[in-house]
Amino acid sequence: MSLQDVSLPGSLADRAYEAIRDRLIMLDIRPGEPLNDELLAQELATGRTPVREALKRLEGDRLVVAYPRRGTFATAVDITDLAHISEIRAELEPLAAARAARNASTATRAQLSAIAAGIAGAHQIDERRALLRRDVEVHRSIYRAAGNPHLEDILVRQDNLATRIWGLFLDRLPGLAGHIGEHAELLAAIIEGDADAAARLALEHVVGFEKAIRDVM
Repeated sequence: MSLQDVSLPGSLADRAYEAIRDRLIMLDIRPGEPLNDELLAQELATGRTPVREALKRLEGDRLVVAYPRRGTFATAVDITDLAHISEIRAELEPLAAARAARNASTATRAQLSAIAAGIAGAHQIDERRALLRRDVEVHRSIYRAAGNPHLEDILVRQDNLATRIWGLFLDRLPGLAGHIGEHAELLAAIIEGDADAAARLALEHVVGFEKAIRDVM
């Protein structure tokens, strides 16, 4: 019996999902590019079953699309989705930030403090993809700190889609380091337990993201 025929632990499917997802949101897999489950299984050193399970989850995330008899492809990045994504984030990002400010444990606040220290030096990072990865790290950390797994799931999905839009315009966006650096103040508000300030700064960040994209479209 081959590996892909065995009922594998969920952790393997989770690992495949996370690895492929991050390639998609960073545009290492370009919009419209086909995804070959056999090649992905080889690259990830796993069987085809967890890769196929991962691709099904990614289709639900709107990151891939499967066509009968044609295969699975990375979805196109549709700029018209920007307003829809921003609408959701404008409502839920402040909620997550405020919850994190109120509910984060001492250990979580220490972790956020370490992330904030790294963000403070964002202006020294020249590589734009590294900045984008830092942005993703901050958002995911705040969502997790909010302590609501359902809210976290929704926001991770929306942030993934927003990150793909960032990626399309990465080389044309001025002041990217400054935009990422804004997170330092947001993280400080969360660490200090200031829910109102955290919510306000989270909203400003979402609005600033949409404006920055529209300014270069």
